[in-house]
Amino acid sequence: MNVMINSVHFKADRKLESFIREKLDKMPTFFDGVIGAEVVLKLINTDKPENKEIEIRLVVRGDDLFARKQAKTFEEATDTAIDALRTQIVRYKERVRGK
Repeated sequence: MNVMINSVHFKADRKLESFIREKLDKMPTFFDGVIGAEVVLKLINTDKPENKEIEIRLVVRGDDLFARKQAKTFEEATDTAIDALRTQIVRYKERVRGK
């Protein structure tokens, strides 16, 4: 699966990129129509400790699925975004079956 990772306002380290790729590489096990993913990591200027944001656009056959989450760490935001995408995959598969 093709995964593109971009970071805004900072340089993401290899460990973080590796963590994200490992999580996304498991997505095709839930749905074989997953083609690739585009990830954007951002540091948000805020007083809150939840200033790390991740946006994941999952490219699937015929559509795109999208999740944006904020958390204290990028790893936590990644986990919650992946969970949201899994839910979207279930709904997408039900919608495709219904056609």
